[in-house]
Amino acid sequence: MPELKPILLVEDNPKDVELTLTALEQSQLANEVVVVRDGAEALDFLYRRGFHESRNTSDPAVVLLDLKLPKVDGLEVLAKVKADPELRHTPIVMLTSSREESDLVKSYELGVNAFVVKPVGFREFFDAIQDLGVFWGILNEPPPRNDRTRP
Repeated sequence: MPELKPILLVEDNPKDVELTLTALEQSQLANEVVVVRDGAEALDFLYRRGFHESRNTSDPAVVLLDLKLPKVDGLEVLAKVKADPELRHTPIVMLTSSREESDLVKSYELGVNAFVVKPVGFREFFDAIQDLGVFWGILNEPPPRNDRTRP
């Protein structure tokens, strides 16, 4: 059985983090969920730098990326990951409250795999997160490639 890859949640809103973690837990995913609070830490995780330098986990099954983040915004994170030959196949789902058409267009221009507007209602948000977790954590079949296993 293949190794379960973690889900990387990049979110600075504590309430959205809590709700997302609860929804993923209730969908009974076995994937570890790693939470980072800003774009700089997301890049540190993905590039195994700083606090995440010695992480033993493989690259994420999916990155759930907020658009508006401190330090480095979601579009910058997306651009760096999709421009990197070693990381560009990592699925990224922009998970945002933005309904700006320009954010949607720019995200797809940069190579986002999906753009999901956070539903306002609790139940709708909860259901959307569960669906995302099941699809990207279990159902999606990533392209075959050698996973980066740098220490």
